[in-house]
Amino acid sequence: MTAQRATGALRGTLLEVGAVSRFTGRFFHEAFRSRFEWRELFRQAYLNGYLSLPLVAITAFIMGLVLTIQSRPTLAAFGAETMLPAMVSISVVREIGPVITALICAGRIGSSMGAELGSMKVTEQIDAMEVSGTNPFKYLVVTRVWSTILMLPLLVVLADAIAIWACYIGVNMRGTVSWSLFQQQVFDSLVFTDLVPALIKSVFFGLAIGVVGCYKGFTTEKGTEGVGRAAHSAVVLASLLIFILDLIAVQVTEILDLN
Repeated sequence: MTAQRATGALRGTLLEVGAVSRFTGRFFHEAFRSRFEWRELFRQAYLNGYLSLPLVAITAFIMGLVLTIQSRPTLAAFGAETMLPAMVSISVVREIGPVITALICAGRIGSSMGAELGSMKVTEQIDAMEVSGTNPFKYLVVTRVWSTILMLPLLVVLADAIAIWACYIGVNMRGTVSWSLFQQQVFDSLVFTDLVPALIKSVFFGLAIGVVGCYKGFTTEKGTEGVGRAAHSAVVLASLLIFILDLIAVQVTEILDLN
């Protein structure tokens, strides 16, 4: 019985991977075809980007401040407290900023997409769009996925800047460091290739969040219960994919020696 259950779980996982892969392939097939829904794209960019900024900003500020406060005693024990701005900025730009921002967006944007499209699916609004001659995939899915691909790197850059500013506040809690000196320490420790891999993987994070959220909503079944399940599973699967993509990105970056 246990072996059969494990086999069934494996089969279900492989079927899910295949379905998401086909959905992603359909997105790329439709993403660059003519008659693009620009108005809907801008609306989704506003909803998924601008409205996510307050939550991202608050999280980034707390993240930078806490990381600075928690790291100070360890560095002070080795007499390397002056390295605090460099350590925090490198950690935030390379890894913490993109991953935390992506996880926040997975929770906010992924669940929203799953619930919204799921509600449209169970109320047959998507079927009505097909009957009226509108391409629901292009209007609903392509615009949403493109919005997350475009907005997530911008949110990552803003989150990095806010976290570094919070680091400056944390450094000055037990000392006095001028902004010019702090800025010099930060930029002396960072190089251009620290930012490039982070932005590249944030594009893939945005793709994963958009595709998973839209896929879960587009394939919702079993009425309102299915809508809740779609929103929940969109967050879980998108978060898992973010960690997997991050692991792959770290390995590729190490091989290419970009950092």
